[in-house]
Amino acid sequence: MDFLNSVVAFFQTGGAFMYPILVVFALGAAVAIERYVRLVYERHTNRATWDKVQPVLNAGDFDRARNLVKDENTGVGRLLAMGLERQGAVRRREDIEIAMEESIMETIPQLEKRTPYVALGSNIATLLGLLGTIMGLIEAFTAVANANPAEKADLLSASISVAMNTTAFGLMVGIALLIVHALLNSLTGSIVDSLEMVSVKALNIMSSGTRRRSDAEKEEKGKAGKSAADSRPVNRDVQQTQQAQQKAEATTEEKTKPETA
Repeated sequence: MDFLNSVVAFFQTGGAFMYPILVVFALGAAVAIERYVRLVYERHTNRATWDKVQPVLNAGDFDRARNLVKDENTGVGRLLAMGLERQGAVRRREDIEIAMEESIMETIPQLEKRTPYVALGSNIATLLGLLGTIMGLIEAFTAVANANPAEKADLLSASISVAMNTTAFGLMVGIALLIVHALLNSLTGSIVDSLEMVSVKALNIMSSGTRRRSDAEKEEKGKAGKSAADSRPVNRDVQQTQQAQQKAEATTEEKTKPETA
């Protein structure tokens, strides 16, 4: 209770500039809470989407994976949807990579949206505190100039103490919002890094799956051509002619054996 009373007294003796600083703190805190909830939700949904799609990609079932991410509204879902769409159309690694990079570039502004306002609130709160202190000092020296000389020292020290409350409150708000801004930037960076990691993993899986599929198609074509050659019908006339020639050569050899003896 004593702490609460001291906080109220500190706020009341700070002057008129305490209220704008409080408003800036409330707006910055609201933006920070909204961004934190949104980023945590984005990280959770991205992880859930990747855990659901990764086994399907490893199995090489790209059609099923395409159906899974078709209606996903997460960063990973949009990323994989664009990559799988290019994979089914062109199958070139460069085109798939460009499509995924485009999706990441579209997602980053959504992750960073309104986060700079937290840093802006930190700067504004600090500057408002300094401005309140300067205005308080101006009022203090103006009042001291017309006061009784015996009371000048006490009046000046009391006025300066009141003016310094504004600076202290502005610095407290500015430091708090600056720390929150750093945490939000760190969380945003981790989400962007996870999107890039998913992009590389999915790209490698798609490229290896496409390569295995093309090799299997070539092997099937080779087997089909070999079986077609083996099953080609034999010309009986040619076979009979060859047998007759072999019999004639055998008869000639038998006739020539006594002569040589």
